[in-house]
Amino acid sequence: MRILFDTSVLVAAMVDAHPAYERAFPWLQRVHAKENDGLIAAHSLAELYSVLTTLPLRFPVSPEIAQRMIAHNILSTFQVIPLMADDYQAVITHLSRMALSGGIIYDALIGHAAIKANADQISTLNAKDFHRIYPDLAARIVVP
Repeated sequence: MRILFDTSVLVAAMVDAHPAYERAFPWLQRVHAKENDGLIAAHSLAELYSVLTTLPLRFPVSPEIAQRMIAHNILSTFQVIPLMADDYQAVITHLSRMALSGGIIYDALIGHAAIKANADQISTLNAKDFHRIYPDLAARIVVP
């Protein structure tokens, strides 16, 4: 199964202090065990780094550790789905037709990457926004 991971699931799976760690970590394990194919939108790499290095943890994740976590957990096993200028324009057009604005564009880009990669599922802890953006993908949106 080809699963595109939202940043929310990856952060939860990589930080054992995260409230959703117990639910998310097995999803990451299945990718590492090659039971599922893990996909990530290219822009999610930057988002993952940003979130990891700013989490309010007792022992904060340093930039160097965040880079290592991403290299080990993601870059070594996940397929990175790049988006080109025409993909961004398609997402902007889609959102404007739906009268959706603001930060929801980041989830829309992840959804678009899932469509582009022909993902079987989108794994997210934020299903509500994905359902609003891509109601036709409702059957593929799963919450760990």
